[in-house]
Amino acid sequence: MKNDSLKFDQNTHFEFGKNWAEYSKNIDDTEINDARHELARLLASGSLEGKTFFDIGCGSGIHSLSALLMGATSVRAIDLDPDSVSTTRSVLETRWDGDNYQVEQMNIFDTNANLFPTFDIVYSWGVLHHTGDMWGAIKKAASFVSPGGILAIAIYRKTPLCGFWKKEKWLFTNGGPIVRGILTATYIAIKILRDIVRLKNPMKKILHYREGTRGMHWKFDVVDWLGGYPYESASLDEIRGFLEPSGFRLT
Repeated sequence: MKNDSLKFDQNTHFEFGKNWAEYSKNIDDTEINDARHELARLLASGSLEGKTFFDIGCGSGIHSLSALLMGATSVRAIDLDPDSVSTTRSVLETRWDGDNYQVEQMNIFDTNANLFPTFDIVYSWGVLHHTGDMWGAIKKAASFVSPGGILAIAIYRKTPLCGFWKKEKWLFTNGGPIVRGILTATYIAIKILRDIVRLKNPMKKILHYREGTRGMHWKFDVVDWLGGYPYESASLDEIRGFLEPSGFRLT
């Protein structure tokens, strides 16, 4: 039986797709080069020649595009959010001439071996902890990695503040414009004040934020963080203990 709570529902899931659609309006050559650089650094290779790439939670599509530009043989991208799917399609149609990609609206939990092959690289950056079943999602993603392939995922690190952030994210997701405005202004003020106390220039950090952040913009990352619900986290030891019995090695 399928768990309907894992379907996209604006009452239970933050609308990441709308944030990605706004972000995509700022995608230019610099954004793309930054994203390619970060993907190459993550995968320890500047070339994906001969590799297949599975982008789970494709968001804006910039990383699917990066994989294609780095020579991936084929890219398959899925996302739960219809706005993310349409944005990814638009970005790829605008920026890539080939037809060696496929973008679908699909829940990771609806994927199976009959619909999907295995891939050389399975990429899901900052996504699986927002599914409502993080461990099930990680297991599902790992099942699509070819022998000798790479599972590239980013999961929120568990901290003593996780309980607080889970409540904040629920409030942001379910709150109206006023609630979101208050939470956003408060968060930004605290971030700026913290930099000032540490004798750092907050404006310099904001202006140069996308350097080393996969091409992200500061303001879109703020919304992405505050509204990231559902929310789960894990320690490095928990991730290692979960994946290593399946033959994965953390690098």
